[in-house]
Amino acid sequence: MDARLSDPLATPAAVPGALVEVRRCRQAYHKESNADLVVLDDVDLTLRAGEIVGLLGRSGSGKSTLLRIVSGLLRPTSGEVLWEGQPIRGPAPGVAMVFQSFALFPWLTVQANVELGLEAKGVARAEREKRAEEAIDLIGLGGYENAYPKELSGGMRQRVGLARALVVHPDLLLMDEPFSALDVLTAENLRTDLIELWSEGRLPVKAVLIVTHNIEESVLMCDRILVFSSNPGRVAHELAVPFPHPRNRHDPAFRAFVDRIYGLMTRRAEPPPAAPTGGALGSPVAASAPQPLPDLPMNLMAGLMETLAQQPYGGRADLPLLAQALQLELDELLPLGESLQMLRLAELEEGDIRLTGEGLRFVQGDLDERKRILGESLIRHLPLVAAIRQVLDERWNHRARAERFRDELEDHMSPEYARQTLQTVISWGRYAELFDFDEEADQFLLEDEDD
Repeated sequence: MDARLSDPLATPAAVPGALVEVRRCRQAYHKESNADLVVLDDVDLTLRAGEIVGLLGRSGSGKSTLLRIVSGLLRPTSGEVLWEGQPIRGPAPGVAMVFQSFALFPWLTVQANVELGLEAKGVARAEREKRAEEAIDLIGLGGYENAYPKELSGGMRQRVGLARALVVHPDLLLMDEPFSALDVLTAENLRTDLIELWSEGRLPVKAVLIVTHNIEESVLMCDRILVFSSNPGRVAHELAVPFPHPRNRHDPAFRAFVDRIYGLMTRRAEPPPAAPTGGALGSPVAASAPQPLPDLPMNLMAGLMETLAQQPYGGRADLPLLAQALQLELDELLPLGESLQMLRLAELEEGDIRLTGEGLRFVQGDLDERKRILGESLIRHLPLVAAIRQVLDERWNHRARAERFRDELEDHMSPEYARQTLQTVISWGRYAELFDFDEEADQFLLEDEDD
């Protein structure tokens, strides 16, 4: 019998050959008088030498938090992290990180920026210079040793960040969305160069752990992909990528694998059981715990529906092809589709998006008809909007402070997500003319009945 089943306090033996093991990792932040905000829950991860592993998921799914935990910069609330079989108690030895922001010192040259890690380790100057020059040449910046960051393009600055990480010859290279700040062509070139160096055995690292929200990027680079769900972050799926390097994104098998991941990430979760409807008047948690809403203006959602209704889509589109056509990333397209699905204006089905009958009526309607359809959908499918409108209807002055609803949201999400969620509700509610909002007073109101 598994020791974890027979004795929950038992500590399993280390996995032979593993560089890193994450066991039952949970990360939560305590909130005064409220339930803890759980970012990661029950996450397991094993990383071995010779592999590139991708952490794929939406923003807010805890991927970057897990990366900091693996590096030893953040201690998990519960669970443990082993580095070569030993518990991590601080910054892990043999680990280097490349960030999304280039994090270069603008007053230092390329050479001096790359040497920083070696200098911190007390490496002699002659050795520092030699190893820095080798790293700079390796990542394709030979001849730019004396240049300053302001003189370099974004792609070149990210190469400097990569050289700075590689110069210490780490066993594990952590990469936190390293290409997301670059334009498409620059990101593709840097990604290709990195994989070539890895395939040729020229990267001085044993393994790579990369955080991304780009599905194609994960399939192009990784040997294994861990797909994270959100709120809280969990490993929902683990996939082995079956293609050798170099990989052809136009290969039908590659496209089918990308489609499969889109399907997994758009698969509808089982709805949570309904909670009792007691509580304060207008409580947005009457039916279920509210989910964070993205920053999406209604005109952007309407634009997507209009695109879907036109040819060549005819009301239905394959998400990967649609993302490519519209040049949208996963973090941009999926929130659009999920918001339309939440409002029953579209459906996400195994990697496809399809307009519903109500969505088609929205596209075909004039402005007044669109407002009516959206208003009815918001009231019917978004309890928070229904709660706000109920309070406004029942108050003698038809006003309600936003703080009340913001506080209730913070019982279920971070203050930042609560603020963003309420701002999105304000935007959608205004479009549908369900209510107005007084920014200065921080109050919802029914404008026609304000006096």
